Amino acid sequence: MSYYKIENLEQYFKHYNKSVREPRKFWGKIAEENFTWYQQWDKVVDFNMADAEIKWFTEAKVNMAKNCIDRHLNKRGEKTAIIFEPNDPTEQALHITYNDLHQRVCKMANVLREQGIEKGDRVCIYLPMIPELAVSMLACARIGAIHSVVFAGFSASAVATRILDSDCKMVITSDGGYRGNKTIELKSIIDEALEKCPSVSSVLVVKRTNTEITMKQDRDIWLQPLLDGASDNSVAEIMDSEDPLFILYTSGSTGKPKGMVHTTAGYMVYSAYTFKNVFNYEENDIFWCTADIGWITGHSYILYGPLLNGATTVIFEGVPSYPDFSRFWEIIEKHKVSQFYTAPTAIRALAKENLEYIQKHHLKTLKVIGSVGEPINEEAWHWYNDNVGTKKCPIVDTWWQTETGGIMISPLAFITPTKPTYATLPLPGVQPVLMDDKGIEIERNQEVGSLCIAFPWPGIARTIWGNHQRYKDTYFSAFPGKFFTGDGALRDEVGYYRITGRVDDVVIVSGHNLGTAPIEDAINEHPAVAESAIVGFPHDVKGKALYGYVILKETGEIRNKENLFKEINQHISDHVGPIAKLDKIQYVSGLPKTRSGKIMRRILRKIAEGDFSNFGDTSTLLNPEIIEEIIAGKH
Repeated sequence: MSYYKIENLEQYFKHYNKSVREPRKFWGKIAEENFTWYQQWDKVVDFNMADAEIKWFTEAKVNMAKNCIDRHLNKRGEKTAIIFEPNDPTEQALHITYNDLHQRVCKMANVLREQGIEKGDRVCIYLPMIPELAVSMLACARIGAIHSVVFAGFSASAVATRILDSDCKMVITSDGGYRGNKTIELKSIIDEALEKCPSVSSVLVVKRTNTEITMKQDRDIWLQPLLDGASDNSVAEIMDSEDPLFILYTSGSTGKPKGMVHTTAGYMVYSAYTFKNVFNYEENDIFWCTADIGWITGHSYILYGPLLNGATTVIFEGVPSYPDFSRFWEIIEKHKVSQFYTAPTAIRALAKENLEYIQKHHLKTLKVIGSVGEPINEEAWHWYNDNVGTKKCPIVDTWWQTETGGIMISPLAFITPTKPTYATLPLPGVQPVLMDDKGIEIERNQEVGSLCIAFPWPGIARTIWGNHQRYKDTYFSAFPGKFFTGDGALRDEVGYYRITGRVDDVVIVSGHNLGTAPIEDAINEHPAVAESAIVGFPHDVKGKALYGYVILKETGEIRNKENLFKEINQHISDHVGPIAKLDKIQYVSGLPKTRSGKIMRRILRKIAEGDFSNFGDTSTLLNPEIIEEIIAGKH
């Protein structure tokens, strides 16, 4: 019996029980039967949760790019691997076959080697959603370089922080990018970022928008002429199973962003397995995930998961509202998309528009629709089910994180009965537990606890780049012997899980994890600001938006609140990126603090939400009177 593909609910339970009872046998069989290895492993898994030391497929030798491309060439060489759908619908879509992709990746790998990039070097990729982004990642994987993709909406300061943290040797960027009716400058952002980054010796530049840019001598090189002169024959580097594949930064609740490290073999096996089963992918399906590759969703379910399964994956450069709100539906019809995976934010935004945008397109090829980034609310779930899936396509409401590498709790399409707002059941190999505040496991149903995972799975991030202690403290110290996800959850009477949201100081805005600390730091840089605190509050499109409580240096009447609000948001945009701007701001004379100086954010959250009913225990507050003052000043 193969464990790779689950065919029905009975088989799900059989596989799940096997994966818990005999995880080594379960994952060993999947790895052996479905991937190409240079050398087999001596142990399937070796771990010590107390020290946050986890290894999968120890001593095995493998190459990710070879598994994504080369092993498909005999059978699927002329099959389309990537469909590139440009921002402008009048520009021709591009179909890249597995043979084409192999040639492109080999050429890019040779360019990287010629530029002095070696196994283990870090390469920062700051590109729009164009084919060169996928090709650059796969070329890094081919030669054993570690890619660090930075979402091309981050500011120069945020890019510099990430480049410095991982000591990148090279940056791959473009002159600019298209986003709806805007042309975004990217090269100038890199130029500014690199003023602080001495480790970067070369910048490869893709020509996309043909905008005027500055090319720095002896550092900046146009990519295309180098590709034109490169050989299309490149031997894949033999990688150890635990060699890092990529670093991807995610917001921490404190301090600078965390560079999560995913290693080669475990991530490969897990991203492939989860893609196949959650989306019920079959040979001639067309899969489209609308995320940006700059996030983990794009890494696992635009690039690696689909290509490991020999799938056809869509890369979309644009936005759902350009040229109008029918764009998603037009693309589904045009490319005959079978599986569609998007964020609740997009669903809520599109649900506000006229249904004619959907009704004028044939979505008959759709088989599965999915949701990712945050829990999907019931109203959006029903709108998605009724109007996009026409009640025929199962909705896979997937829960997972940058740290998990792949989907952890989700319905399996056509197998798991769905329930709105519930991520339903864990995937095989995933052992969730709910913990109370005292660190005791919650056995009862319908009680919210901290969601932890009791046993390692192959896709788990191995460390935080350059700071294993922080990794251990963040994920393994709150509940010893378990991985703490930072999310709260409850379980119903049949064992379905519902994610209730973050339990730390991370706010999920439009599916993006935003740590409050870097945003507060940016606000506090403004010369008029003494101190600030950020919380999330409900937003009917974004899910959560940011609410800022700001103490100004000069008390008294603020002359122009509107201008100050704009200036503060500009500071955030410059230091973090436009995605972190505040929706609301309230100027206050103080913040509720404990005697140890800690801001009691749960109180600020409730006030921002307009809930003044029960603030819980406020006995430790130094200044309880401030609560009434903040409530009175809320607009």
